[in-house]
Amino acid sequence: MTDLTIGALAHRLQCQTETIRFYEKEGLLPPPARSGGNYRLYGQLHLERLAFIRRCRSLDMTLDEIRVLLQLRDKPADNCVAVSSVLDEHIRHVADRIDELSTLQRQLHDLRQLCVSADQQGCGILKELARGTDEPQAPSAARHVRGSHSHRTRR
Repeated sequence: MTDLTIGALAHRLQCQTETIRFYEKEGLLPPPARSGGNYRLYGQLHLERLAFIRRCRSLDMTLDEIRVLLQLRDKPADNCVAVSSVLDEHIRHVADRIDELSTLQRQLHDLRQLCVSADQQGCGILKELARGTDEPQAPSAARHVRGSHSHRTRR
């Protein structure tokens, strides 16, 4: 494969050039070669690695998880146990998020039932949201930033 510019690489993998630069800055992609005109030139290694990173991100893996997987991928002598451990932890996190989101969904449905008629004196939803309460807040999934969960590697 001939060298690709950042725009060609982005087009090939259907992502933004800023995404590629970000992954370079984060150390997930190695620095590319430069042309005489100082353009970034990407090769097959970059293409494969970026496709791997994007697949991991589509599975909602964090950059730290991807970093660990890339390190394990770069050491083919290592066995699959460490890779499985990373994935097992991610699966547990996803299951926890599903539980939290189910709880959040029930809370939202309950809240929605407070305003079932246009004849109500004021909106029950707004009243409930404004009411001070000692009840616990919505589950942490409501405050979750996609891909921000912590990662602990077990080796």
